[in-house]
Parts: sequence; structure tokens; C-alpha cells
Amino acid sequence: MPGEYFEARERALLGTRYDVLYTAPCAVRRGVTVNGLRCAPQEFAAAVDFGLEPSPFCDAAFLLTDPQLRPGRHAYHHAGVFYVQEPSASVPAGLLGVRPGERVLDLCAAPGGKTSQLAAALRGEGLLVANEYVAARVGVLKSNLERMGVTNALVLNESTARVAAAFPAFFDKILVDAPCSGEGMFRKEPEALRQHSAALGASILDDAAAALRPGGLLCYSTCTFAPEEDEAQVGAFLARHPEFTVLPAPTNAGAPGEAARCGAHPFAAEHTRRIYPCHGGEGHFMALLQKRGDGAPPEAEQARPRAARGQRGAKRGRDMRACRPAQGGNGVSRAEARAEGEAFLREYFPGAAQLPLECRGTELFVLSREGCGPAEGLRVVQAGVCAGSAARGRFVPAHHLFMAYGAQCANAERLTLADPRTAAWLRGEAIPAETAAPGWAAVLADGFPLGFGKQSGGVVKNHYPKGLRNLK
Repeated sequence: MPGEYFEARERALLGTRYDVLYTAPCAVRRGVTVNGLRCAPQEFAAAVDFGLEPSPFCDAAFLLTDPQLRPGRHAYHHAGVFYVQEPSASVPAGLLGVRPGERVLDLCAAPGGKTSQLAAALRGEGLLVANEYVAARVGVLKSNLERMGVTNALVLNESTARVAAAFPAFFDKILVDAPCSGEGMFRKEPEALRQHSAALGASILDDAAAALRPGGLLCYSTCTFAPEEDEAQVGAFLARHPEFTVLPAPTNAGAPGEAARCGAHPFAAEHTRRIYPCHGGEGHFMALLQKRGDGAPPEAEQARPRAARGQRGAKRGRDMRACRPAQGGNGVSRAEARAEGEAFLREYFPGAAQLPLECRGTELFVLSREGCGPAEGLRVVQAGVCAGSAARGRFVPAHHLFMAYGAQCANAERLTLADPRTAAWLRGEAIPAETAAPGWAAVLADGFPLGFGKQSGGVVKNHYPKGLRNLK
């Protein structure tokens, strides 16, 4: 239950509406959001073997009907087909209307649920920068984006100020899912009710404003009900940044924001959205802001052919050597490592072999055509897709490569959800080969990637990472 201060504040703001808005229609519901890089929501609903209900918050999301289900152990979860996500958390990313080819920034990205929604909207085109300041959380972000098969992400572990300095007026769309007091999660996490300064959210918003191009869109969201972190935060931001306007949030989820919560800087708060427990989800606040400007890219960029823009991105990707240290050599030169990796890709992933490639020490990376952006000097956790590493005379592929491009692999062991070999594979066991030829092979469940193994003697030896296996 909420604390006394919380209830007193909300009753003062809402009056008789308090008992309605803070009464949940049911227990906390769990949800999953379908990864559009893998399949369409309708295809997922038809194929999955557990109960679902459509989510009221997002067309790509569903509510789970079985409270005992452990979706994180499901083969489709391992394959990145869906992300386990609190239902109302699926709303903010959709407000930006991201389109393929755009440059998008998720400034506070971990653990990666909203980031994966942005990636699905980009469909592998353009650039997605996913930043997380807390080093302990960035590994989870990286792992989730690998599992979801995201190929065009630059994952950073940086302060928002350094990101803004490196990418001035660069992005078309920015999501700020700000660190907050977490009041919206009190039914699930009572300890989340704590003192929190709105100053952090304000500085993050200022940095986001600097990184957004004229005409670009910024979505600010929190999982709190606190006025100083919601409407009052947005009002103060608009007062500091008159080049921004608040737009009507394109969603029917929840209820309009409230003028009584704006504090010293009133604005059209009804354009923002609030989700209360009565709406069937945990608490969320969302505001969509636009930076004034014509919204068109500079003339030189507008006139540049698409292929040339891709080459420019690839060059930026090669410049990443300046901000990521080379790996150990193992007696293999960079030229040898690149040659071995390219030969591997031509044999097993001919499509990926046509994309820009970069060697970092003995590791080979596949870059998107947009490249990595101007990220020199930043703490880069991942840039592109790690294809694997070279040793003397051989190339050892990486799990990341098969999660990103496994469905395109020239050699595959094809499983189904009902096949007992699927569960055995996720436990880390070797499985009998039925479709894979000798050599490295993608392992697919209903066409979705579950990593890779090596077929030898009619058996696929398991290379699924131990830390990801269903061991219990």
C-alpha cells in the first residue's frame, strides 16, 4: 500500500476521484510485448502454446492468463520473439512513431524493453543508440538487445551530458524513460516509495534537448505519480526551452494529465497521459514534445544518395577503433582475422558478408549501413553485431551473430516448439541432427534463432551460452 504522504498528496489533488483511480480492476497482470523483428503479433498469438489476452495498451503486447507461467524459460523468449514487460510500460516507445531509417536515441535504456520496441520500429534501418549510465545495468541491456536480434544498435555506458556533447542536434527521435521515484510500481515494489529529486530528470531532459535535431520528437516518461517528476517537470522544461512544444500524445491509454500538477509553469497538461491502477497497469506518465524547426535534414544530407549515406556510416563505424580498445592478438594479425572472418561469413551468412565489416583485435563485427555515428571517445559496450573471433587458421563464431542473422544461416538444425529436442537444447544438451549438415549450424525453433552448435557425427554439439540455459 502507498505511504501516508503519498495518499494525502493524491487525495488533495484528486478529491473523490482518488478511490476510483487508485482501485485496480484485478491483481497485477504480467505481459509480453512481441518483437516485430521476429514476427507479427498475430503470428505470435497463433503459434504460442500459452494463454493470452490482447493488451489495452499496445497492439504488439498481450496479457498472460496464467499467473504461474514462467515466460522467461519459454523457447520463444530465448529466441527473442517476445519481451516480458509490465503491460503499461509498452506505451511510451510507440508515441514517437519511429520509422525505418531514422536516428533514434534511448537515453536511459536498461533493461531494454522499450529499446527493443524502438528497434522493431526501425526494422534494422537507421541507427539506434541505447545508452545506460549505470554500469551494473548495461550488461543486461546488451544481452537483451542481442537476444532480440537487434543489428543496428550502438550500446553506450555514458552520462547523458557526454552523449549530448557527442551527438549535438543529431537524432530524429529520443526516448527519455527517466529514473524516478517509482511510485507507479508501489503495488509490485513497496520499497520503491522513496525520496527522489526531480533535478536528475531535469538535467537528463536538457541533455536530450541538445541531442535532438530541429523538428525532432522527444518522449518523456516515468513510472511515478509524483507531480514534480511529471507535469511539473514538463512545465519547467518548456519554460527553460521555449523552442519546444507539447503535442497531444497519440494514445487512448490512461487519462489526460492534470493542470493541478503543473506547479509554477502551467501548460497544456491535458496533452500528456497518465496511467493509474484503475486502467489495468502500473502507473505511468508520458509527454510528447517537439523541437521547433522545419524537421528536414540539411540540404547536403538530403541530396546525398542513400548508398553514399551508408558509406559515410560505415566510415564512422571504422572510426570506432578510436573508442574501443583492440582485443588480444593470439598471434593473429588484424588482416588475418578479417580474412578468416570474411571467409566464414561468405560460407554461412552470405547476406551479412555484404554489410560493412570491422576488425577490432581478433574480433570481427558486422555493422549496419548507417554505421555507429560520431561516437569517438565514448564508452562503447557494443557497436554492431559481433560475428566471432579468429584464432590461427580458424574462426570461432559468436552467439550474437546467430541471434541476429540465424534465420539466414546456410546451415541450420530446424526444431519446433513441440520437439523435445528444443527443451534439451535450452538445457545445454547436445541433440541429434536431422536437418543440419556437418559444420557450424544455426539452431532454430519454428524458424526463430536459439543460437548455434556444431554438427559432427550426426549430433549438434551445444554452444548455447551457459548463463542463458534453463538449468533449473
